[in-house]
Amino acid sequence: MIRLGAGRLDRIVAVGAHCDDIAIGAGGTLLTMCLARPGLRVDALVLSGGGSEREQEERAALAAFCPGAELRLTVLKLPDGRLPAHWEEAKAVVEELRGQTEPDLVLAPRTDDAHQDHRGLAKLVTTAFRDHLVLGYEIVKWDGDLGRPAAYQPLSPEIAEQKVRLLQEHYPSQRHRPWYDREAFLGLARIRGIECHARYAEAFAATKVTLNLGTLNLGDEPCAYC
Repeated sequence: MIRLGAGRLDRIVAVGAHCDDIAIGAGGTLLTMCLARPGLRVDALVLSGGGSEREQEERAALAAFCPGAELRLTVLKLPDGRLPAHWEEAKAVVEELRGQTEPDLVLAPRTDDAHQDHRGLAKLVTTAFRDHLVLGYEIVKWDGDLGRPAAYQPLSPEIAEQKVRLLQEHYPSQRHRPWYDREAFLGLARIRGIECHARYAEAFAATKVTLNLGTLNLGDEPCAYC
């Protein structure tokens, strides 16, 4: 397994179409980073659920998933399942977020996610954050859209268990869903762990990554992409 570091991470952007997307897709990664670097700034944006019980769940959940972090969360009121019809509003808020922060890492849905809200948001993010490391998280669902990820964040058994516990604790409105249970979350983490030689892991799609494998000069000018 090839291991690459992302360097120092001080600012993170995390976006989701729905309350619980970020926690399901990248909750273990957020826990890992925030515990390792107290004071990390996390700018989180969720497009739907504003003003409802789901917003309350999301605020409590992300506070728990980002311990010790400087968390700034915005939850909008776009209707669930209707992002294509509200494209301009979603595009404006993503671009506004881009203008407010210069993150070291962006966590977003995958561009090939089967859910139209997830997929649409992913496309907006990769357009707005063109010069940033964007990792697309995966969300288990009945569509069966899980593929072959390009990047993995290993999770300790303690972090994996904590992620599952927080998901169950903070999102009671989702417990009725047939896929929303401990076996699904921990099972996927175990499979992704096998794929990267770890016990557990979260997996991500990487749309574009620029490597710095040493000093590279084009003529007398330093490489602008290194």
